[in-house]
Amino acid sequence: MKNTSLTHLLPEVLIGNKCNPTLFRELMSNRGENWIYFSISIAAMIWLFTISSCKKDEVTPIVDTVIKDIDGNVYTSVQIGSQVWMVENLKVTKYNNGDPIPKIGPMDNSWGTLTSGAYSNDYEETNINGRLYNWYAVNDPRKIAPAGWHIPTKGEWTTLVDFLGGENLAGSKMKEKGTAHWCAPNTDATNESGFTGLPGDWRLEIGFATGCGDESWWTADENDAQEAFNLFIFDSSGEVSLVSNKKFVGWGVRCIKD
Repeated sequence: MKNTSLTHLLPEVLIGNKCNPTLFRELMSNRGENWIYFSISIAAMIWLFTISSCKKDEVTPIVDTVIKDIDGNVYTSVQIGSQVWMVENLKVTKYNNGDPIPKIGPMDNSWGTLTSGAYSNDYEETNINGRLYNWYAVNDPRKIAPAGWHIPTKGEWTTLVDFLGGENLAGSKMKEKGTAHWCAPNTDATNESGFTGLPGDWRLEIGFATGCGDESWWTADENDAQEAFNLFIFDSSGEVSLVSNKKFVGWGVRCIKD
């Protein structure tokens, strides 16, 4: 009976940092009489399955009841690299000092002329993917992020994107898998990071742009007096795009831990 050696099998498992059930079965069937080799092999396999993610698209969010906004909404979080992100979009309707954030109806054309904070949403959007805020609410000194959290800067979004492989790949790892919410075919979506991005509406000057084809979140950084930066992900690719848009547009908000 053939003895299975570490030099024959384990490098093939370990160097690629991949799950290999076939190789594990070979270890089991060909362990032979040399129990030491078998024991070391099994220990190495246990170590491998413990420290590596065999199914990286099945990240479990960290349930943290400390993440609660002033309205009492509770959020979960996930660590991605050195950062900790909320897994859901913000739903709050008040600033942290208790002042209400003005709500603007979907057909109220004053939305496009605002230079102060406001939110707008349809009922379905609130239940699925949070509220839509203009950038003035994001930037208000009374703050909308829960205590211990903040609106991510352009640089913090860039850190996330770089960690997930860059602009051409990061979107795949940030999108929820499947087509329960995204338009088909939701190209290359793996949600490997656990970020769980969902498609969302946009609040425009009058009404909403609705659909299941993309999502965007505000950054804390303005581009100029009229525009600020936001990050897009798309159903049609695994790309992300960091762009600049009018401050009155209503986008989703994700928070990052201080």
